[in-house]
Amino acid sequence: MKDESRRQKKIGSLLLEALSPILIQELLGVTTVLVTVTRVDVPADLKTAHVFLSVFGPGDPAPIFAHLERRTGFIRKRLASTVKLKYNPMLFFSLDPTADMSERIDRLLRTTRTDGHDAS
Repeated sequence: MKDESRRQKKIGSLLLEALSPILIQELLGVTTVLVTVTRVDVPADLKTAHVFLSVFGPGDPAPIFAHLERRTGFIRKRLASTVKLKYNPMLFFSLDPTADMSERIDRLLRTTRTDGHDAS
């Protein structure tokens, strides 16, 4: 079981490296915000890949995800020509929640520091 987990991590990392430049090219004319691939989770069967993205900039990220959904077939085709795997995984794109959590924690820490300095 440990070998499967290591293999999943390795393939996730490989997909992350391959998808990053593909998505940069794909989103070049679509948006001016910064989109980065933060991680790729792959289940044990390696047939799917859950791609987590961070979107930095103003506006709603929904059009970016709608574009990626429409172009998933093309993105998979480019990925298959870059990465040689037994299965070309189905791709599912999601907004990475860790960036929002980090921002909320930073905001809370700043508020706590500000409140602490006001009390002195």
